[in-house]
Amino acid sequence: MNVLNFIDGVFVDAIDEQTISNINPATGQIIGTLARSKGLDVESAVEAALNAQQDWSALSMLERADWLDRIADGLEARKEELAQRESRDTGKPLALARRVDAQRSIDNFRFFADFARKREPEVFEMTDATNVVHRNPIGTVGLITPWNLPLYLLSWKVAPALLMGNTIVAKPSELTPLTANLLCEVTSEIGLPSGVLNIVHGYGPEVGQAILEHPDIRAISFTGGTETGRHVAATAAPMFKKLSLELGGKNATIILDDADIDMAVEGAVRAGFTNGGQVCLCGSRILVHTSIADEFTSRLVEAVEAMVCGAPENESTQIGALISQDHMHKVESYIQLGIEEGGTILTGGTREMTGQVGPTSEGAFLRPTVIDGLDHNSRTSTEEIFGPVVTIHRFEYDEEAIEIANSTEYGLAGSVWSGDTNRAHEIAQRIETGIIWVNTWLHRDLRTPFGGVKNSGVGREGGAWSLGFFSEPLNVCIKHD
Repeated sequence: MNVLNFIDGVFVDAIDEQTISNINPATGQIIGTLARSKGLDVESAVEAALNAQQDWSALSMLERADWLDRIADGLEARKEELAQRESRDTGKPLALARRVDAQRSIDNFRFFADFARKREPEVFEMTDATNVVHRNPIGTVGLITPWNLPLYLLSWKVAPALLMGNTIVAKPSELTPLTANLLCEVTSEIGLPSGVLNIVHGYGPEVGQAILEHPDIRAISFTGGTETGRHVAATAAPMFKKLSLELGGKNATIILDDADIDMAVEGAVRAGFTNGGQVCLCGSRILVHTSIADEFTSRLVEAVEAMVCGAPENESTQIGALISQDHMHKVESYIQLGIEEGGTILTGGTREMTGQVGPTSEGAFLRPTVIDGLDHNSRTSTEEIFGPVVTIHRFEYDEEAIEIANSTEYGLAGSVWSGDTNRAHEIAQRIETGIIWVNTWLHRDLRTPFGGVKNSGVGREGGAWSLGFFSEPLNVCIKHD
């Protein structure tokens, strides 16, 4: 499949006609190409977006909400194809792509459409005046999204950006272009006005940088690694662009002494290894009370060893391929570092698979790995690995668990597992992070704020926070007679 740019409602080659090979990480095979765009392609997309801006922003919010529902309907009609493309692009299990990626991409559009319809006017009364807050479009916004949850995260930004009357120039990851292309196909099929949504493919330094630097793109919403996020901020902030940065994480899963061990083991496995650990919210540090540590660890290892690792198309597969051979080598280097830092591999760390339909030797497969015995300040325990690797750390007191949880540069998410929800809630409030789940993980209400603190990002998205980011508030104060 040869993926083209989508500019002004038309699929077009990069201006210089260069392409990038698209590789299925589960097989190592080339499955197509995508446009390798440059600054001139971004310029063309911005021009289209600017030309479409006035007519799009002139629609009411409810009219734009209807367009979001039409997009959701179009994605729903192609839900299986969406999941198939996502699995081929990322190497993730097809069952996971169906359950999470495809469904959430549809849900994001429906959620923001419904949220707009239920939104109350922002009116603030004074004794002698009325203040009415209007949410005006920013204009043309730039969206830059990663490879781990391609359309899931792109739609999380596209939906509220469109809803608030903006036009879009977006860059998906060059590693996973297929579902962004499907979104463009859907918007073309339903007749979304030309220029409202523009997708430009290519490398970050060539396309992403051009989006960041363009003076007519007035806001940037970026999800990706912390180092890249620093560069995004350094480029865009001096231009006074609005910025939303959702960056890396090194999240703690805290198991208290009164936790239900069966529930905690299941939760820790899910938090640690969903999508091969390639989710910024994954709980890659497991903090467990010393009184239950041996039993918990034994049962955790047993559960991890029972996970089915293999070809993504196998319905029973729980762990598929990592995103690329290069990323697999990076994860393996951290496993080796963990050994050098004094850790013990309790399970995993190899490429041996257990699926009935085995992957090819060229696939980027790695068994889920549990490392014990590391200092909580070691590099393996504090740096983001973004793969199927968790470390185990013991604590005796709640204060110690809080200290360990807060001992990294990141602060995105985490979870606390306890039979006493009040105790867990008190601990949660002292964790330096953006999201804490109690006795669950990745249980999302899309109305709530999503984002991190410290080196995990700037700003929040979700519900009213997304509407706030993708708009400029205008307060009108009307003096009464």
